[in-house]
Amino acid sequence: MPRIRVAVLFGGSSNEYEVSLRSAASVIANLDRDRYEVTRIGITREGAWYCYEGEHEAIEADRWQADARCYPVQLPLGVRESDKYLLVERSGTTEPLPVDVVFPVLHGRYGEDGTLQGLLELAGLPYVGCGVAASAMCMDKAVAQATVRGTGIRTARAVEVRVDEDRETAAARAGGLTYPLYVKPVRSGSSIGMTMARDRSELLEGLDRAFDHDDKVLIEEEVDGFEVGCALLGETEPELGVIDEVELAPGGFFDYEEKYSLRTSAIRLPARLDAAVADEVRRAARRIYRALGCRGLARVDLFVTAAGGVVFNEVNTMPGFTAHSRYPRMWAAAGVAFPELLDRIVAAALAREPQRCE
Repeated sequence: MPRIRVAVLFGGSSNEYEVSLRSAASVIANLDRDRYEVTRIGITREGAWYCYEGEHEAIEADRWQADARCYPVQLPLGVRESDKYLLVERSGTTEPLPVDVVFPVLHGRYGEDGTLQGLLELAGLPYVGCGVAASAMCMDKAVAQATVRGTGIRTARAVEVRVDEDRETAAARAGGLTYPLYVKPVRSGSSIGMTMARDRSELLEGLDRAFDHDDKVLIEEEVDGFEVGCALLGETEPELGVIDEVELAPGGFFDYEEKYSLRTSAIRLPARLDAAVADEVRRAARRIYRALGCRGLARVDLFVTAAGGVVFNEVNTMPGFTAHSRYPRMWAAAGVAFPELLDRIVAAALAREPQRCE
């Protein structure tokens, strides 16, 4: 039986480039070589695409671009659905590289926001994960919150401000919110650019920092509760892994540094929830997944209040994929090992055809 030809994309132009390298290196290492023929496609910070045929270890170490075994890659746009390939340039000659499915292990903007998904659909290539609209909606925290509120699920009280708005006016509009506040770039992942503001001065500083990353910013009121995560897999009736819990130190803040160091926090697996609350969390996660049009996979993050209520936080359409990342660990706790998880993710992508405009 011929092996499935998987193109794993890594790197990218977002500020989560390094996270992508670690995730992709883990995915590549765990794809069963008896089942898959893996092609590694690296994308530089500047957006150049290369077929990388060098040593695996150089990916995570970010030495891959310096290797002579990097060959320029292009996507053939507007091809027939039966023609699934990339174009690779070697020794001055451009040749097709057949691909059955693309696994875009890219985080953040230009990888997780619908732009890449649209490009792959134009090229007629099946791909892992959410489609164009769902990716864009989940990446935009304000749009995601508005959509989720429409389902009846509570979201944090928040104010959205734009870069051309006077900072003092923006801070005044947030006057109805209670400190501490969280200042977030609307379209940024891994909590990059996010700060906690305990007073007006810190709020103004946080706005300046957030606007370094996006032209839209959310000012959110703190939710009195703790964060839990749900790993979803599938289409309109997704399966769920074991729910996990983010345990913060008193006064702690789950920013970029803390997410990847866990210096003062811990991930509890399973989450400390009674059965009724756990059932409500799972119901809410599925409802959110469907409302946003997710498919393939996603991690839905929620807050659980002291009274057992559920509050929406965000959706990650391509969560971290190292062996220590939350998404694969939630599935491992459910009895699904990493290679099997990847098998199921790829199979779901192959069961769908790219959504193309006629």
